[in-house]
Amino acid sequence: MTFRKLSNVSVGRLSVRRRRTGTIAAVSALGMTAVLGGCGLGAGSDEVTLKLVAADYGDSSANSSQKYWDKLVKEYEAQHPAVKVDVSVYSWTDVDRKVKELVDAGKAPDMAQIGAYSDYADKGLLYKADELIGIREQADFVSQLASAGRINGMQYGMPFAASTRLLFYNKTLFADAGLTPPTTWKQLAADAEALKADGVKYPYALPLGPEEAQAETMQWLLSGHGGYVDDVGTYGIDSEENIATLTWLKDDLVGKGLTGPVAPENLNRAAAFSAFAAGDVGMLNGHPSLMKIAAEKGVKFGMVPMPGVDGRTRNSMGVADWMMAFRKNGHAEQVGDFLDFVYSEKNVLAFSREYDLLPVTNSASEVMSGASRDAGLKPFLDALPFAELPPVSKTSWASVSAAVKQRIGSAVSSDGDPAQVLRALQLTARNAE
Repeated sequence: MTFRKLSNVSVGRLSVRRRRTGTIAAVSALGMTAVLGGCGLGAGSDEVTLKLVAADYGDSSANSSQKYWDKLVKEYEAQHPAVKVDVSVYSWTDVDRKVKELVDAGKAPDMAQIGAYSDYADKGLLYKADELIGIREQADFVSQLASAGRINGMQYGMPFAASTRLLFYNKTLFADAGLTPPTTWKQLAADAEALKADGVKYPYALPLGPEEAQAETMQWLLSGHGGYVDDVGTYGIDSEENIATLTWLKDDLVGKGLTGPVAPENLNRAAAFSAFAAGDVGMLNGHPSLMKIAAEKGVKFGMVPMPGVDGRTRNSMGVADWMMAFRKNGHAEQVGDFLDFVYSEKNVLAFSREYDLLPVTNSASEVMSGASRDAGLKPFLDALPFAELPPVSKTSWASVSAAVKQRIGSAVSSDGDPAQVLRALQLTARNAE
């Protein structure tokens, strides 16, 4: 028996693409019902089962990503009876490790939706995007995100979820202290001093604990005209700008007791977000999901671009998670058709709205930018075109990121040496390269 390719008779938007098999198949990017027929693409059974390992974006069983995928797969399978999709969802604590274990055991899934792709691409384990989806679909990816998913000009990582960072501030605490949102580091420190004088527990929450220290660090480095890499993509972790930024944090925020009772190296993002939702934080960097967390607790908050050393930071930090497809099982045609459905405007919007994340396609971004129901996300959408992502296309980034998570907090401790820590991280990066 053979897998029957979709005919080109379909209701909805059609996309024609060339697969790695050399065949041309016309499929419905919206996943609308299509007629089955014609000769197959190769030997095998009528039914193909695709395996997807995905991360959980929910914060409870009520909104687990498993529910999102189950609903999407049910709809897809009803319209594509020759394909079954088996989705396993794991927490962010476990999902990257789980995929690695499967790959190492020779049991790679057909698809993985996780936090990094470059190591698998470097080993030749992944399909390129143009072997799976069409040119039009690839062009719909937000350009900054698409660029971060390329290695040597080839798209291996397909962006799946995105966010940017803004400075959140507690409007009530600011009003009580007679403050306005800061635009410079100097103003941020002055506001933090005033909040501390009013008894605010965390004037500025600085989460440099191992959960996501690399993100908080990058936002601060960007605000000081630095970053992890230079203009040509070479690691420059110990640049003069970066040393100056961490020295300011150590001396002018942490050293003056403006970051709260928990040392930054021991404060994780989740705990900082919870403290903000409890009304105990004056300011912190946050992504879109913090809006819902704070609103549910009745916290009145505002959001502004991250203050910089000499004015508002133009380049916000951007974050993307990735969809990738493994070559192991050889299901390029079926995977490509399923991904067309996953990346349809309807499904991208549904996922983004469910989890307060930014859409990864231009078409969905345009819809959300003009929709009143998505007004809360507009500041983040506006920041996305200017967002800078970590160097995720570097195969070394995973180990460098892990080192930043473990060490960067010590740079701003009372006995820390920012220059020494950054030089050690630069050496780690150089060796990893």
